[in-house]
This record gives sequence, structure tokens and C-alpha cells, in this order.
Amino acid sequence: MELTVLNNDNGSQIAETRAIETRKPFIEANTIELGYKEIKEKHIVPVFAKNNEPAISHAEFIDVVSEAATTCFGNTSPSTDVRISHPIKGRIPEAIHKSAKELLENEKTIYYERMAFIIELENIFQNVDGSLLKLTAGGVKAFNQDNLYGSKSAGETFHIFIGFQNTVCTNLCIWTDGMKLKVKVKSVEDLYQQVLEMYQEYDAVSQINALERFTEMSLSEHQFALLLGRARLYNYLPIGIKKEIPPLLFSDTQINTIAKAYYSDEQFPKEIDGSISLWNMYNLFTGSNKSSYIDSFLPRGQNSFEFVNSIQQALDKGDEHWFLN
Repeated sequence: MELTVLNNDNGSQIAETRAIETRKPFIEANTIELGYKEIKEKHIVPVFAKNNEPAISHAEFIDVVSEAATTCFGNTSPSTDVRISHPIKGRIPEAIHKSAKELLENEKTIYYERMAFIIELENIFQNVDGSLLKLTAGGVKAFNQDNLYGSKSAGETFHIFIGFQNTVCTNLCIWTDGMKLKVKVKSVEDLYQQVLEMYQEYDAVSQINALERFTEMSLSEHQFALLLGRARLYNYLPIGIKKEIPPLLFSDTQINTIAKAYYSDEQFPKEIDGSISLWNMYNLFTGSNKSSYIDSFLPRGQNSFEFVNSIQQALDKGDEHWFLN
């Protein structure tokens, strides 16, 4: 294994490697995996009905993120993980009167309304508590968030991010400082500038330092049980109370997944006495986020960090926290 090591202010290391790991899905839910080549060559591109101008395609979006990454970080990995959902099917005009069973493959058209993808950036790594984290960027596109019945001049919505992927479980570690949600652009050039600015403003060392702090604190079994109980109550709280406490975007089903993983997860286990580190708890949250639909995946990923970070800060300062009180 060939390594290049960069030191951060705390002496921990971010390492560049050319190792290749077996990939697992970074998001599951109702998505399927699809290759970039098929998206680029076989999928139609939706247009804006008012003036028939084409939208920015999924393939163009991936190209923009990759090109901006090359500009900022040098060579990127040729491996791109793409997950898609919500197929929009059609047919060519010549086959409009055929029954569905009579359609030939070349007479069918398709594009997918929603897409999420990740690419590796410069193969930068950091080990946190035995987990190898890999610097990763990507984006989410959901055509249902654009008014395709209008005109292109209204702009198109994109979600972009840069952060770390935990190679042990393929969970994404993302936070506010490496993310832009609901970016509105009118051209590929505008999108490229938005991605480039995000890369330039992102501080990988600061994120690693924040994640390493999670390894320094733990919750007792009682505190963790109280947190899960409060999490089940959260969605039913009066709006006024919700505004005063840290937000939690996870569904009851995902909270149940976290509870089950507390006892069964082999990669991020609880201790013999029932306590669990904030790092392991954070990974239980990001693991349950894999069941999110594409259009809610990034906000919940961001919320995972912010929520656990609020717990860490409260413990560090000795302050009360609603989810632990």
C-alpha cells in the first residue's frame, strides 16, 4: 500500500492511499444501483414545458462535481457510486399505439426522477477509532423539486456535499460546513461555480477533529435508553417546545432501527456495561439514514452530526439536554 501522510493540528493523520475496497450501498431505501454510462447514453433528459429547454441531466451533474473535484484536489477515483429511484417511463412516438407487451426495447424511454451519487476525492483517508474514513463528494438531484411545467429561467435545484465515508459500513459522515442544500442554478457553469466554492470553503481537518471528539465521550445505558424514549416523543411535541430543543429529523422506524442496532451491531457495539460512545452512536444514526428516500437523505445525514454534536457539547459543558434530561 502506497501512502502519503498529511498531519492536522492535533497530530492525527489524513492518509492518501490507492487501496480499493469492496463497495456497499451508501443508501438503500427504494433505490437501485445504476452505472454512469447507462445514465449518460440511454436515459432521456426532461425538458421545461414552457420553452422546451433541456434540464441539466444527471450525467452532466456528475460530470460537474467530478470536474470541480479535479480542479481542487487533482485526480479523482474513476469509481462513481450512483443510486436512482422513481423511474419515469415513456415510449417513442412511433410506438404510441402499441400495447405494453408489444413494445420493443428501442421503443421504450426512461429517466429517473431522483438520483444520489458519490465519488472519491484524491483518496484522502483518516482513521477514527478503528474506522477508515475516506474523503468523498457527491450530490442529490430530484426533478420533482423543479417546476418542469414552467421555464428554465426559474432555475434548477441541486444538493451538493463533501465529507467522509466510513469504509467499514459505507455510512456518510457529512456536516453543515461541507454541504449546500437547495442550490438554485440556471446553467451548468453556475452549478460548477457553486460546487467549486463549496470545495474551497470546506475544511477536512476541522471535520475530522469534530468526529474524533465523539470518541472521547459515552452515554450510559440509562442515558441512551432515555434518549431513544425522548426521540419517540419528539415528533408529537407542541411546536413551541420543538423550537427550543435540538431538531431530530429521524422517523420512528429509524429510531427503532437504532434501538435494534444498539444490541446487534457488530461494527459499532455497546460496551459490556451497556454504555456506548458518541462515535458508535453517531454511526448507528448514519446507518439508519440509509433507509431514507433520496430527497431526505442529505438533511438527515447533516442532522445526524448536528444532533450528536449537541449531545457532545452538553456533556462537555455539563449542561442539561432535553433528550437526556
